[in-house]
Amino acid sequence: MKSYIVKSVLAVAVVAMAASCKPEFDKVTPTKGSADFTRYIALGNSLTSGFADGGLYLEGQQNSFPGMIAEQMKLVGGGSFATPYFSAAQANGTGYVKLTGFTATGSPVITKETSNLAVTGQTTVPGVGAVTLYAKYTGDINNYGVPGVKLVHAMFPGYASVNGLYERLLTGAYGTNNTTYLEFATTKPYTFFSMWLGNNDILGYASAGGDGAANAPTTKTTFASTYAAVVAKLVEKGAKGVVATIPDVLTTPYFRTVTLATLKAAVPAAPAFYIKTSTGATRAATDADLFTLTLSSDNVIGGTSPLGPYGLAPTNPIESKYVLDPDEIAVVKDFVAAYNATIRSVASANGLALFDAYTVLNEYSAGKKVNGVTVSAAYIRGNLFSLDGIHLTPMGYALVANEFIKSINAKYGSSIPSVDVSKYRGVKYP
Repeated sequence: MKSYIVKSVLAVAVVAMAASCKPEFDKVTPTKGSADFTRYIALGNSLTSGFADGGLYLEGQQNSFPGMIAEQMKLVGGGSFATPYFSAAQANGTGYVKLTGFTATGSPVITKETSNLAVTGQTTVPGVGAVTLYAKYTGDINNYGVPGVKLVHAMFPGYASVNGLYERLLTGAYGTNNTTYLEFATTKPYTFFSMWLGNNDILGYASAGGDGAANAPTTKTTFASTYAAVVAKLVEKGAKGVVATIPDVLTTPYFRTVTLATLKAAVPAAPAFYIKTSTGATRAATDADLFTLTLSSDNVIGGTSPLGPYGLAPTNPIESKYVLDPDEIAVVKDFVAAYNATIRSVASANGLALFDAYTVLNEYSAGKKVNGVTVSAAYIRGNLFSLDGIHLTPMGYALVANEFIKSINAKYGSSIPSVDVSKYRGVKYP
């Protein structure tokens, strides 16, 4: 493995040297076009915040795509851009997972980072459960990305009480500030915005294997009316902006790493693997089922139990929360398509730039050359997605930043320079 990594690094270095020797032609002077980037704000969820490897931590925050975009905007009149960073002493934020090695069979060893956290306590909210609280952030904010926020939470007054990563941004003690997310993000004047909300309105359902009423997707009508209302608020004073469609979660490593084939390879003597479907029925798994990445870490196939070996006996099937059956897959596809139709329609009606994240991220997931190196949705070695299988690596966020910039330039006639993707890492090896 070390030899492979060294060879890969050398290959990248050779490509970089070759690129540096090429003459530059047709230099373009950066211009702002018809947009004003004086104060840029970013609204969104975990993808906007820089969340990676199953957590929000300082390095991830420092590599958020809005921060990268803001740096490039400075070349066309953009102003300062503040992100609510965790302090150096609490740099590991919520905690995250990291790659610490490989087993003798080549399986990755993933461990949790639990030191230098920003956690200050925990409270229990009836009907919600445990809510973790974090050290307060004080200071300017331009990146309003909050992990966990759904579109339908944007105008919910009590949202800070159920999301500690939003609560840490507000003044006052826990439970005393009912400022809505949308109100908080738009209180201070701004001239340009990016908005990437809506992912979590279906992601919760998909990542939980379609299990449980608490993870039900936001209804299509509610999504449509709320999205229109949020955008109306963002543009009401003349600001221009860019919005993005919902990515295809089904093509991420979260659903493409653990497969029926890998299960058979792990337990070749097993005649069948049993799952519990969305209807509560038990049946043998097929290639049409999608397993979650968490199955590999939470459970051991064949583990002993009075009910029979886990996943190998119909009396002890793989739980529904670890698998999307074809009916559940159809639900995810249907809702993502409907949400994206709304996003495109509202963007067009308001004259906004649109980044088609669904299409672009699927292209990268299938495998695409970047500076001579292929990135893909392959777990770990693909370098596009981080260790949680859903959120991006710094390299992945840089690619997204460039796609946002392309969309902004095309819509507003600006010429914001692209981000140098070679400056950002993929998955960090031990």
